[in-house]
Amino acid sequence: MTEAAALPAPEPVRVGIVSISDRASSGAYEDRGLPALRDWLTRALLNPLDFEARLIADEQEQISAALTELADAGCALILTTGGTGPAPRDVTPEATLAVADKVMPGFGEQMRRIGQHFVPTAILSRQVAVVRGQSLIINLPGQPKAIAETLEGLRDEEGSTVVPGIFAAVPYCIDLIGGPYLETVDAVCKAFRPRSAIRHTR
Repeated sequence: MTEAAALPAPEPVRVGIVSISDRASSGAYEDRGLPALRDWLTRALLNPLDFEARLIADEQEQISAALTELADAGCALILTTGGTGPAPRDVTPEATLAVADKVMPGFGEQMRRIGQHFVPTAILSRQVAVVRGQSLIINLPGQPKAIAETLEGLRDEEGSTVVPGIFAAVPYCIDLIGGPYLETVDAVCKAFRPRSAIRHTR
């Protein structure tokens, strides 16, 4: 048996993706959040992915219920898009914090840092990230382009990282809370782990 054949394959991962929008959930326009999340994660991860998708209105109790359901169903990672601004109907952060066991403020700080490279109104975003049980829940921006920028970070013309994207820290965070071992496609977003935490798979 060769060394490559002896290495375990990447673990399957259940991922919750939640798009939060009054208009998209009512059918007023086509939702772009769920396709953007699914596309990016499929490109960025080597793991087989089982997506649990939800499209819901900007209702705090409904959002909290969906996040709780996805976490309890075994989603190691739950990403939301939409509802993080200052408008009256933007309640995604409140709904997320309501189901949290632990708050992870560094994710929100880095998301706003990335956004400010593109628009000064990034300081109006209120994205948060939390841990519930063995699930990491992260609020992302509402636009597909901003979703990719936030997850991947910024690179210069030579392709070197200028500002790290938040996803670089996601796999190790999930390791620490007892979730599956996420493996990234380096060309999209290279995960960072301490050397002692790196496993070798194929």
